[in-house]
Amino acid sequence: METARAPASTRPRSVEAIYKDFSGRRDGLVRALTSDVDDFFDLCDPDKENLCLYGNADGSWEVSLPAEEVPPELPEPALGINFARNGMNRRDWLSLVAVHSDSWLLSVAFFFAAPLSANERKRLFSLINDLPNVYESMVDRKHSRDRSGVDSSGKSRSLSKPKQRTDDVPPKKNSRAVARGGREEDDDEDGDDEEHSETFCGTCGGIYSASEFWIGCDICERWFHGKCVRITPAKAEHIKHYKCPDCSSSKKIRQ
Repeated sequence: METARAPASTRPRSVEAIYKDFSGRRDGLVRALTSDVDDFFDLCDPDKENLCLYGNADGSWEVSLPAEEVPPELPEPALGINFARNGMNRRDWLSLVAVHSDSWLLSVAFFFAAPLSANERKRLFSLINDLPNVYESMVDRKHSRDRSGVDSSGKSRSLSKPKQRTDDVPPKKNSRAVARGGREEDDDEDGDDEEHSETFCGTCGGIYSASEFWIGCDICERWFHGKCVRITPAKAEHIKHYKCPDCSSSKKIRQ
């Protein structure tokens, strides 16, 4: 199986070439953890040897064994990701792989960037930092699917996530129902947990749980534990449009 190693003669040498290489590898990793996630999951058989997830410069991805040579031509991704596959909750395992993949992408980019000047490396990092990382892209892809109920006028036709909106919540609902987007907590708890299984808190990165109060930002559309942004169910009853701390302090947000 052909791997992600780049022959010395074809290695990117300029800021633009290294950034293009980084972008292609990132796109491959995002695809593995989103649209191709079932194929990726199946390839990570725990009964196989140490496996790694590689993103290739052409935007493809692969699961394969690490390089045999020491040292390898490129920094290696996290080894043995397949061994933990069945020992963790699937969404937690995918999140862990995403974080390690981000670390690997930076390692490869700065491996190529070693001969560059300090200013060139700074410019490279600035370009890289303007892109959402693999972990963020994985979470945002899930959020985009959850927002598919928004029509062309921007008005939501349904509440598919545990977002607190006082105009959607009958005034006599209790706090547990408020925490679950205005529905009674015991209507279909198992189904709701499954539907929101990949919703992450924008502050702590924790995964959605039906037993906790969550609130959504109307500006950036991220989700937060109420406790992380110091919003209680009682406070949320009086909030028409919620802005998270980042959006409230950002100069880019138009009032």
